[in-house]
Amino acid sequence: MIDYTNSKLLLDASNIPVGEVVWRSPSNLAILKYWGKHGIQLPNNPSLSMTLQNAYTDTVIKYSPKEDYARGIDLDFHFHAEPNEAFKAKIISYFESLLPIFPFLEQLKLDIHSGNSFPHSSGIASSASSMSALALCLCTMEDQFFGTLEEDTAFDQKASYVARLGSGSASRSIFPGMALWGQTGQVEGSSDYYAVPLGDRMHEGFKNYHDDILIVQSGEKSVSSRAGHGLMDENPYAPTRYEQTKKTLHNLLAVIDKGDFEGFGKIAEAEAMTLHALMMTSNPPYLLMDPNTLAIIKKVREYRAETKQPLYFSLDAGPNVHLLYPEEIIHDVRLFIEEELLSFCEEGMMISDWVGEGPEEIDLEVEGS
Repeated sequence: MIDYTNSKLLLDASNIPVGEVVWRSPSNLAILKYWGKHGIQLPNNPSLSMTLQNAYTDTVIKYSPKEDYARGIDLDFHFHAEPNEAFKAKIISYFESLLPIFPFLEQLKLDIHSGNSFPHSSGIASSASSMSALALCLCTMEDQFFGTLEEDTAFDQKASYVARLGSGSASRSIFPGMALWGQTGQVEGSSDYYAVPLGDRMHEGFKNYHDDILIVQSGEKSVSSRAGHGLMDENPYAPTRYEQTKKTLHNLLAVIDKGDFEGFGKIAEAEAMTLHALMMTSNPPYLLMDPNTLAIIKKVREYRAETKQPLYFSLDAGPNVHLLYPEEIIHDVRLFIEEELLSFCEEGMMISDWVGEGPEEIDLEVEGS
């Protein structure tokens, strides 16, 4: 078990710095789904995801000396330039839990500004992008203050660990391409405490693989993912699900290695439907799909049967539909979306996305030049 507790990470009280850090961190789409947890944000099964490029969160943390030396977290929070007390309370609670890891947080006045490129809490893993962005900012602050995370591997592992404590899926957003979270003998170095990148295990064909996100509903979903995970504790199908994922992971790694788009798509669709079946068999049961979600799924299956092209769908914990396909059929698929699918989307909304290059630290001086 890894332990990042470090009481020595305290600033010289006579020389508290002033500055800011900025990270852009992406959401990710889990192909093998994480659903059900134990302990402190530990998964009941491994999960494997695609890191996205255009669905992201930008987060700025400005820091300065506290005006007083009272214990506790002192921060202000703005979401899309507006104060948000609900998010502020969640971040304070999260930062308080991180004090054994980053004790210097109690020494600083923090001003946090955050915003998404996509609708929040609609089932596009906004917690993955937002919590990973926060974790990256905190690890950058530690490295700036103490020089403790100069090696990229050490930085990424700690950022993934810290992101996991805010949102399990956020652990995977630290890495480009595809990432796996959860200990398994099938991937060397895998852990329940942080994610690892697939790296060379990902076939070249997946490096420009597309995920066009059809926004069926942009509003906040009726049941949070946190609540959904909790309901797995009593779900009668949970043990079977956790056992099933071992075989699914084996098959998924094989198709990723071979560049098998058909095999990949079949697993993605089966996992999406399994996730929502688990929601519908929880106690109490609930439904996050919309009639237009089902209409899009039907259209995609009809298109695939007619064209024989490897267009597949996935779902996260919400009503919006992810369309998965390789680069070589983009023109046909985009025409199909425009003619057949956008009418099922809220105000014709769609995010054109693809497998991404991972988080990016933003240099404000360069941005402003």
